[in-house]
Amino acid sequence: MRLAFSTNAYLRFPFDEAAARIKAIGYEGLELLADVPHAWPAGLLEGAKRSIVAAMHQEGLAFSNINAFMMNAVADARQPYWYPSFIEPDPHYRQVRLDHTRRALSLCAELGAPHITTEPGGPLAPGQPRSEGIDLFVEVLKPLAEHAHKLGVLLLIEPEPGLLLETTDQYLEVAERVNSPALGLNFDVGHAYCVAEDITAQVAKLAAHTRHYHFEDIAASRVHHHLTPGEGVIDFAAVVDAIARTGYGGWLTVELYPYQDDPDGAARRAFEVLSPLIRPGR
Repeated sequence: MRLAFSTNAYLRFPFDEAAARIKAIGYEGLELLADVPHAWPAGLLEGAKRSIVAAMHQEGLAFSNINAFMMNAVADARQPYWYPSFIEPDPHYRQVRLDHTRRALSLCAELGAPHITTEPGGPLAPGQPRSEGIDLFVEVLKPLAEHAHKLGVLLLIEPEPGLLLETTDQYLEVAERVNSPALGLNFDVGHAYCVAEDITAQVAKLAAHTRHYHFEDIAASRVHHHLTPGEGVIDFAAVVDAIARTGYGGWLTVELYPYQDDPDGAARRAFEVLSPLIRPGR
């Protein structure tokens, strides 16, 4: 297993500087934010793509993932990450999320990244039955998964508190209906703690579906606020051991977007806590 850091903590830095800082701390990879200011797919010119690849080569970094969850570029006043969602009542606004995800998948293939992560359906609208939300989510996922499959990349769903799919078990009901080899799970350890899942048990249960992990700590209150590992109550040694027992050999990406005032400090503290847990051979 290898450690990566998400550039969504470095929104105040250009991509090349973010990459240099992440590498200097000791990470082997990074998660590219498919959003402003780093790589908003709808406005990313060929020169900017070449610059991203050049910076990765310069620093000797690999892509752990492309984060297509956040959509700050749209700047929806309700919440800049969740909206527009895959289950928006307005089909035209829903299409904005679909188009963004398709472009992010294409960008993923162009850059040679393994997969993108995206939201688990978005929040239900007032009065919207959950069954209706699930049906709509499955309907829109099928062509996106087909697009991913044709490109040779993966589309990973990330359950999150407050959204349509909150738990890793709820991911399964959608995955079974979409039934695509290009669909997978992004297991966010902090999110699982927020919704009171038994993290180590779920790591084992969902191992066949999990293609990537997000790491952040959470307070004992289970309030969804990302903390640097070591600042909350998650037992990362137990989590890493559970992941290792599944045979997973991929990326563990630290996601600390609330630390934009001091991303280097947060990245460094996380690395100091997590790197000793990643023993050779894991």
